[in-house]
Amino acid sequence: MHDELTAVDMEKMRQELEMRETVLMPKILEDVKTARGFGDLSENFEYKSAKAEQRKNMSRIRYLKQMLASAVVIDARSADDVVGLFDKVTLFVEDEEEEMIVQFVTTLRQNPLENRISKESPLGQAVMGRRAGERVYVRVSEDYGYWAQIRAIEKGRDDEGMEISAY
Repeated sequence: MHDELTAVDMEKMRQELEMRETVLMPKILEDVKTARGFGDLSENFEYKSAKAEQRKNMSRIRYLKQMLASAVVIDARSADDVVGLFDKVTLFVEDEEEEMIVQFVTTLRQNPLENRISKESPLGQAVMGRRAGERVYVRVSEDYGYWAQIRAIEKGRDDEGMEISAY
């Protein structure tokens, strides 16, 4: 299993990994050392907090290394008339009789609160590669799905300012 990521995603992960290893890890180690000097470790909140932060940082480092090792770099370009990565798409959801605008992104940059939807999601899989005017069925589970119509496509680009998600 691998994630399909853009070159920008990979670079952002490399930058975060370097920062965590060269800047954050030494600071955390110093915090652990300082807190250890406060006395009894069984009742030392500062020590427990510093160790928790150390575990969190190490977990993120392992995650980033695994992602970098297993990811496949993809090209974000697509034809002008089809839904592609980073495009903003206006959809009409028939069951809800509502229109919504979503942007399709890689799994690392998804944020449903900002209407950034993963291309791997059921909606992403149903809409990617389709054209304006097409009607698609979005299968959410074996028991549930819905119809949506693609009303408009606004071509997007790989925005380097878009943050990668924490996990």
